[in-house]
Amino acid sequence: MFSFTVAAVVFGVIFLAELPDKTALAVLMLVTLPHSRLRSSGGTPIRASYVFAGVAAAFLVHVALAIAAGSVLTLLPHRVVQAVVGVLFLAGAAVLLFKKDDDEEEVKKPADQSFWKVSGAGFMMIMVAEFGDLTQIMTANLAARYDDPVSVGVGAVLALWAVAGLGILGGRTLMKYVPLKLITKVAAGVMALLAAFSLYEAIGG
Repeated sequence: MFSFTVAAVVFGVIFLAELPDKTALAVLMLVTLPHSRLRSSGGTPIRASYVFAGVAAAFLVHVALAIAAGSVLTLLPHRVVQAVVGVLFLAGAAVLLFKKDDDEEEVKKPADQSFWKVSGAGFMMIMVAEFGDLTQIMTANLAARYDDPVSVGVGAVLALWAVAGLGILGGRTLMKYVPLKLITKVAAGVMALLAAFSLYEAIGG
């Protein structure tokens, strides 16, 4: 049964964790211009919707893989699952707090500006860059914690799509007003809180 509460919690955690991630967001901002259009090296406009279609499809695949991994974890005893989940949440919080900022990656825009070429480039970019990423691991973690793959999947997909949309439609402007360091600290705090709940359940459950 679908749970709006679980989906909302997952959305918040994944959104905050992905927003400071320069692998996806900064690349999207680099290849976009203010009016939701991209331009190739030759100046030909590319529809932002083409890019979003490819990126959204890639995130959908990543979430499906994460949900599958999380479902495998639920086969373990409850206390073991909560202990593993708690440790992974703590690790996620540590990664967010202590990771070094990477230089923004330069992305080569496809010469062919057709839908399939542009969306395909966006799809492959995210598939490669985000595979095994922190948010994918956290999605698997949340799937194991709540044992509700549909709610977790919906929340995670919507969060990733929201971050991609922000990156395309004006992520650079947003970052002028909302410091990435603040977002990172909030995300780490949320993960630490979830870790505490999970470890408490593992010990007392």
